[in-house]
Amino acid sequence: MAHGNFTRVTEFILTGVSERPDLQIPLFFVFLVIYGLTVTGNLSIITLTSVDSRLQTPMYFFLRHLAIINLGNSTVIAPKMLINFLGKQHTTSYYECAIQLGVFLVFIVAEVLMLAVMAYDHYVAICNPLLYTAVVSRRICFLLASLTYLYSFCTSIVTSSSVFSMTYCSSNVINHFYCDTVPLLALSCSDTSVPEAVIFMSASTNLMFSIITVVASYFNIVLSILKIRSSEGRKKAFSTCASHMTAVSVFYGTLLFMYLQPQTNHSMGADKMASVFYTLVIAMLNPMIYSLRNNDVKAALKMFIRNTCCSLNHSSFKTL
Repeated sequence: MAHGNFTRVTEFILTGVSERPDLQIPLFFVFLVIYGLTVTGNLSIITLTSVDSRLQTPMYFFLRHLAIINLGNSTVIAPKMLINFLGKQHTTSYYECAIQLGVFLVFIVAEVLMLAVMAYDHYVAICNPLLYTAVVSRRICFLLASLTYLYSFCTSIVTSSSVFSMTYCSSNVINHFYCDTVPLLALSCSDTSVPEAVIFMSASTNLMFSIITVVASYFNIVLSILKIRSSEGRKKAFSTCASHMTAVSVFYGTLLFMYLQPQTNHSMGADKMASVFYTLVIAMLNPMIYSLRNNDVKAALKMFIRNTCCSLNHSSFKTL
């Protein structure tokens, strides 16, 4: 674009999920319920896996961090979205937009990598059970989690810096409900080739690494399960990783739907719905997927509720 007189953008306007005024209040309550369930479910997983002695294994250690990531990811998006549903001005400052993008990238990259780590954990547990405590020791768990967050932070810094190193002028309307890379690139009035290359390389590397790890892990898991002679043993081995397989399928299915659409069928409306799904809905569904199909988590939840009720009753009795 030719350089001329322009006003540098100091704030952006988010169009939101829908621009129809009559849908703003109904959508507010829909997403308020979704966010409320997300916070409740993920905080429950974090609490249970922290306090219950039966849930102090590597599998639940990684599940706790997935819950932290899901809670963080939805909290970056949902509160601002809910405020915009009720307000007339759907504005966000330049720096607020940059921070939202940066923090969102930290959590979304961390989720991609954490799902791969969890797949590897299941692979070792089922394919090499005798070596499990040595291979996935407490030290290794902390190392894998730390590397996941460190890599996600570095990726976020590089990607968000490249996006906001561009010049934004005149147009400041982001056709989305949060600050994301693709809508921001569309607004730039400077050359976008370098940021586009950075985003493409980062996204493709992260997704390919995670998908290959997950597919390779579950391929070996299936082979190991098929070698188990007893049907009870096969059922127990499959139930160990069924929840994770469900979560992985939903998450990657949504991402692949977004990025593998033919360009002729590509629409921003479909992208928004897919974004709603993998930023908010999946974060709400994951606690349900991992708790409803997991007897240990259900037992821990019942015990936690029972102990809490007993403590409250004891406190009330002492007060009386």
